[in-house]
Amino acid sequence: MQVYKSIWRDEGMVPNTLAIGYVLLTYIGGWALLLLQAWWSVPLGILAVAHGMVIAAYLLHDCGHNALLRKVEHNIWLGRWMNVITGSHYGTYEDMRYKHMRHHVDNCEPVAFDYRAWLLARPRLHKVVRALEWCYIPAVELLMHAMLIAAPFIYESKRAQRGRVMRVTLVRFTLFALVLWFAPWAALGYAVAYCLFLTFLRFMDSFQHNYEIFYTLDTPDQKPPYKGNREYEETNTYSNLLSERRPWVNLLALNFSYHNAHHTKPNMTWYRLPAFHQEIYKGQCPQQLGVWGQLKSFHQHRVARVLAEEYGSVDVRESVRDGQAVGVNALSFLTAF
Repeated sequence: MQVYKSIWRDEGMVPNTLAIGYVLLTYIGGWALLLLQAWWSVPLGILAVAHGMVIAAYLLHDCGHNALLRKVEHNIWLGRWMNVITGSHYGTYEDMRYKHMRHHVDNCEPVAFDYRAWLLARPRLHKVVRALEWCYIPAVELLMHAMLIAAPFIYESKRAQRGRVMRVTLVRFTLFALVLWFAPWAALGYAVAYCLFLTFLRFMDSFQHNYEIFYTLDTPDQKPPYKGNREYEETNTYSNLLSERRPWVNLLALNFSYHNAHHTKPNMTWYRLPAFHQEIYKGQCPQQLGVWGQLKSFHQHRVARVLAEEYGSVDVRESVRDGQAVGVNALSFLTAF
């Protein structure tokens, strides 16, 4: 027990073990409920699998910051397994981490692929994507998952990942095909759970920053204009608490909503963020957003967000309050491209 306790940072054995246990319970238990294919078990299984993947994604995020375990290699090991559970391991954990670290260091949204221009060049596909997004199907995110599969065959820098991505794709598609054949309601339930999972991540991501997009992910020598500018980082980062009066509600997103606190100390683990947020702002965070304005904005502009580039000039606090915030991205942080 002492050895196990010693591998965690900041006395994190109990909270992190509980979080990982929750992921395993909800994901495996949720699949068991889906496979029962009963009228009552499928809805429960959908919610369980979806939220298990949500928590796995935020644990993956903290592993990327080496915030959970003392040794880097242990964070990598756990992060890779969380990447598997989230279904985003068509791209590597290392690529996801690299992009996210660039986001923190460069104070921008660094990307390699301009999906907006790509969609505009294909009007029919663009119409389909917009229709799916109107129906709350995260088509842009799913499209980027497909691009992660295709990337090793398009980009020379990803060539070494060809064998890996073929194996991952073959295994995942074969398993899903077997479930679809033997338990079609379970397959449908997983598809719904995955859409709910991605929608939740996108909701949390949409209003946390007002950064500009720079197509510099594959060109690290280019210096974005706000790189290292802490004042710019703070004034263009927002804390979107799910509840201020009931802090436990923010555990639904593993405290990811305390986003200004996270950007102040990126390697601080998730269970210390609420107290750190209070220490910094004393209950008066000027960058805090109201949840109802976010919900209204997210719903009203779910289609416009596909091509929107509301970066660098709009005060998110005002637009969210009025329900007019389009949002800064149609993607979650899991898209490492």
